Amino acid sequence: MRRFIFIAAFVAALAGISGAADPGSFQFVILGDRTGETQPGVYERVWKETAADHPAFVVTVGDTIQGLNDATADAEWQEIQRILTPYRRFPLYLAPGNHDIWSARSEALFRKYSGHPVHYSFDYGQAHFTILDNSRSEQFSVEELAFLDKDLQAHAAQPLKFIVSHRPSWIFDVVFNNPHFAVHQLAKKYGVRYVIAGHIHQMLHADLEGVTYLSMASSGGNLRASRKYEDGWFFAHTLVDVRGKDVDFLIKELKPPYGQGRITRPKDWGKTGLVEKGKAATTQ
Repeated sequence: MRRFIFIAAFVAALAGISGAADPGSFQFVILGDRTGETQPGVYERVWKETAADHPAFVVTVGDTIQGLNDATADAEWQEIQRILTPYRRFPLYLAPGNHDIWSARSEALFRKYSGHPVHYSFDYGQAHFTILDNSRSEQFSVEELAFLDKDLQAHAAQPLKFIVSHRPSWIFDVVFNNPHFAVHQLAKKYGVRYVIAGHIHQMLHADLEGVTYLSMASSGGNLRASRKYEDGWFFAHTLVDVRGKDVDFLIKELKPPYGQGRITRPKDWGKTGLVEKGKAATTQ
């Protein structure tokens, strides 16, 4: 009997280890812009609430430093290193924003402190992530589109694909239901499910021919226009739950004093804000 109990416990332990490391089921977090008139304390709170979700890794949509000044950029990156020190256990994948890269010097600093090129990709389990650079242009350059094409072709076998960039260079085409633009055509060709960006600090969502486009809420950059939650202006992080090919986005507004802790999903949002303006979101 003792031998049976020992074997059963050993098998259960192995199953637990296997389950914990199962790359087919995992969670990661998407952070919005930190800067663009950074609001004091918000980014630090975003990371505190992110850590409480215990993600496998974190992806950002860019604008990590205020930047735009070669003379102060290094010091700003060093300050970011200090903020992130308690969270080193979470692998971090930065997209370059216009506040991060604006010159040759700032590009070199981005490479140094992010630990990545300006565009790159990575896999986690069955998911593939392509991080693009449109930090210095409203549109994707010919070279950037060529990188995307080559990268997606090389990882065509991955069943779940995400494209992440800073600027939502696709936004006008998507808003007006125009499928005839390069990123969308490549997304369709290679089966990309999600295209994600930041820059405007506003939570927006649209679907176009089976591809989901998301503009992420701010994670510290100032709130603009109406500054109203129902219009997509709020501070948040997004927890993404992956189970095989199933993906669930939980858009988690910050808790007080920076928000009300409301939780929504992309289906709750449209091209101009909440789909149902009067609908109450779930609170944490």
